[in-house]
Amino acid sequence: MSAAETTTAKVPPARRDPLPGAGSGRPGEPGKKRGAGGGAAVPWALLAPCLLVLALVLGYPLVRLVTLSFQKFGQPQLWGFKAAESVGFDNFTNVLGDAEFWQVVVRTVLFAATAVVLTMVIGMLIALLLQRVSGWVKTLINVALVASWGMPIVVAITVFKWMFDSDFGVLNWLLSQLPGVEMHGHNWFADGTQGLAVIMLLVVWGAVPFVVITLSAGLTQVPKELEEAARLDGAGSWGVFRHVTMPILKPVVVMLATLSVIWDMGVFPQVFVMRGGHPEAEFQLLTTYSYEKAFVVNDYSQGSAIALLTVILLLGVIAVYMRQMLKIGEVE
Repeated sequence: MSAAETTTAKVPPARRDPLPGAGSGRPGEPGKKRGAGGGAAVPWALLAPCLLVLALVLGYPLVRLVTLSFQKFGQPQLWGFKAAESVGFDNFTNVLGDAEFWQVVVRTVLFAATAVVLTMVIGMLIALLLQRVSGWVKTLINVALVASWGMPIVVAITVFKWMFDSDFGVLNWLLSQLPGVEMHGHNWFADGTQGLAVIMLLVVWGAVPFVVITLSAGLTQVPKELEEAARLDGAGSWGVFRHVTMPILKPVVVMLATLSVIWDMGVFPQVFVMRGGHPEAEFQLLTTYSYEKAFVVNDYSQGSAIALLTVILLLGVIAVYMRQMLKIGEVE
């Protein structure tokens, strides 16, 4: 065969018919996806023990809380002398019509918002700092963060009470060393604003380590190439952080901010223990206010109504978080 005949020889078309049994969908053939229905049930089966525990630990108290908030339940009902009476929305009407309740709500929102802002700002600054220090300095800072994070809350409260003590507090002594400053014997808890500021510092001090560790992990996912490209385009440190780092960290920041709001709205031991188990009116937050109504005044139904309103308020925060996460998912 000549070269011309070789180049003009016709090649038979490729076979397009499927191989026997390929994708036919008949049982026992190679194209069949086996266990599609059973595979969907496996995750639920694995989650079932955890969901059962959550239902027992959280479900019953929540149902009981809702039930008590619609009843008249005090000490006579607790000891069985009287039966619980259904009062409808009277407990909520009394709570919402109480001016003291709204003062506590405003105080709690301001306390949580300020604590969250301080926590996120300080945590971000420390996380950025950890990206620019040597390895052994980073190790020391991480050890200090984990140690403070793992400290029991009662121990931390005791340390802060000693630091801000009016007679033997180290902070008063340090401030008194400044020229023209006399802080010996100053009582930080004589004023509600100063006292809540001290408690807020305690809350921020305990929350910063988690934020720093999480943000540090997130910063490792920021591509160095994008930062270098932004610097080549003339962006400074703030420009790189605003246009490169922050958009990538936004999901992490939103998650941390939401968790911080939930935790700071639920602050209880810091206030309760710091004030010796009897917080004054100017120190009351929603958690301590609900506790006082339920276990000090022995009006368990009104305390339950306040706690349920707090839960509803936190559900609003969670709804905002879910909306932000859905927006981030749509953008991605």
